[in-house]
Amino acid sequence: MAKREKREKGSASPTLGTPAALLEQLEKDGIKRAKIGGFDLDGVLRGKYVSLDKLRSALGSGFGFCDVIFGWDINDALYDNAQVTGWHSGYPDVQAVLDLATLRRIPWEPNVVAILADFRDGAGNAHPACPRSLLKSVIAKSEALGFSPKFSAEFEFFIFQENRDSLYQKQFQGLTPLDPQMMGYSWVRTGQDQELMRDIWDTCSDFDIELEGLHTETGPGVYEVALRYDDILRAADKAALFKTTLKQIVHRHGLSVTFMAKWKAELPGCGGHIHQSLWKGGKNAFFDAEQPNGMSRIMQHYVAGQMALLRELTALVSPTINSYKRYVPGLWAPLVPSWGIENRTCALRVIGTRDAKAVRVEHRQGAADINPYVAMAAGLGAGLYGIEHELPLPPETKGDPGLDFGERLPVNLRDANQLLLASRAAQEIFGEAFVDHYCRTRDWEVRCYERAVTDWELKRYFELT
Repeated sequence: MAKREKREKGSASPTLGTPAALLEQLEKDGIKRAKIGGFDLDGVLRGKYVSLDKLRSALGSGFGFCDVIFGWDINDALYDNAQVTGWHSGYPDVQAVLDLATLRRIPWEPNVVAILADFRDGAGNAHPACPRSLLKSVIAKSEALGFSPKFSAEFEFFIFQENRDSLYQKQFQGLTPLDPQMMGYSWVRTGQDQELMRDIWDTCSDFDIELEGLHTETGPGVYEVALRYDDILRAADKAALFKTTLKQIVHRHGLSVTFMAKWKAELPGCGGHIHQSLWKGGKNAFFDAEQPNGMSRIMQHYVAGQMALLRELTALVSPTINSYKRYVPGLWAPLVPSWGIENRTCALRVIGTRDAKAVRVEHRQGAADINPYVAMAAGLGAGLYGIEHELPLPPETKGDPGLDFGERLPVNLRDANQLLLASRAAQEIFGEAFVDHYCRTRDWEVRCYERAVTDWELKRYFELT
């Protein structure tokens, strides 16, 4: 493996045959150790370094990984309501199985490769809390119907002139953005920040995360990246790894980044949009020149399924308390279930309807705080649900739907979680075990927030009550 290999699109690493051959090649290339692990439900990459000897055994039979990663929250606080693990089970190891298709050399760590894992339960089945396994289960349903999903992600994020230590010293207050002023699509700002821009582009490329676009958005220090589309599992891997990668890149520039949905009330939020299409027989199944707007019946049912389940699946694409601070009028976040052709005010934007290759749907409800595996599973699962049930496509929304088109999307995590817990469709698509565990984790998140005393409350009530 050269430091930066030229790969065919869709291939994360060269084909090296058996695990023994792979280890031999890694040693020849000067690799000293591997970083292995997987993503939890909050989208945090949990892993560890292992020697090449340990990697050898892990490639053969998997390796043990403490299942506490599914028993604690984003801040490592133990859930008090989890069933899949806890004090009652003793937090045992689960089996982690490495996926060699994810092997890539880490550009910022010399002589280290990264490999992602899927987690299995005690019976050897996919672990109900493993987000990558969840996505793979929905992909299997898609393949059973004869479809190959191709997805991609877009993220908006704010960069700050702060390092990890100054963030905590300032208690996340009074932060200095990378750039001043609102300058969307600015050549000036990207030129002034060109060293960082080049590092983002080149490092992501070296890490097998292909970018299609990178530009400033509207807000001080806010940028947007568009990742190149790919087969859905690789697209999710790249989207999840992009967040971790960007945090490494900005750190070496003495900066920091946030993917929070809304970090400041008076500024726009950060979107996390998912582009989706289904392919069959090498052709885009969403296109049919004989149908209205070039949308095939498959696409009509797919969009209809997403429309039908937007409210019930909101908690999967808006997973945090902060996610819902973005859902306010006039700031580009959808407020009601809606779809429209080339309409960025809708929850679902249909794009490229006259292009047989490019026609797709952009799911615009989620923010940058999504877990890409869960969000993509939600989008694909809802779309397949519409196809399987042959749901009719509701009328298209023209212009801004505002709050005038049907029932509003959930406005907080508690309401969204209740809708997900009660959703028969969600249990049909994702399985009861996953829905139960996910809802328990979101209930914990809500209760943690309800116990918190915020700066807003102190400013409003401390002196005057």
